[in-house]
Amino acid sequence: MTRLEAVRGDITTETLDAIVNAANSGLAPGGGVCGAIFRAAGPGLEEACAALGGCATGDAKATPGFALPAAWIIHTVGPVWAGGDRGEPERLASAYRRSLEVADGLGVRSVAFPAISTGIFGYPLAAATDVAVATVRAMPSAVELVRFVCFDEGTRTAYAARL
Repeated sequence: MTRLEAVRGDITTETLDAIVNAANSGLAPGGGVCGAIFRAAGPGLEEACAALGGCATGDAKATPGFALPAAWIIHTVGPVWAGGDRGEPERLASAYRRSLEVADGLGVRSVAFPAISTGIFGYPLAAATDVAVATVRAMPSAVELVRFVCFDEGTRTAYAARL
């Protein structure tokens, strides 16, 4: 059974096997968590992501962690919030599921997730945490630890309440 926990912190300093990047579909450096990961990983990450040819919403792809403490970065693209009636919950759930499938394929036993889609993609925090926790709990996976790494205390509290 996968253990879930929520912490406040900086995902780029996590020493777990893999961290998840809340990526854009071009797998290009962006703002928020994505920008922080690209800056911390170093210049090799941009080249590795370019070679992957992008990533569809709800999918996930992996690169090495480069200068990060984590060995792997799993890049996933969450949906942009458009009111909730355009498949956003299903696509967000898919982003979490695909990330865990990629982690399993890599033999990863511990993964750190950010609050996917809750930043500039505008997904409401309460709804996003419901989807994240329910999806990870329901997903059969060899991953032993999923840590939701939250940038601020409000996000950590939202995740902790659902755990």
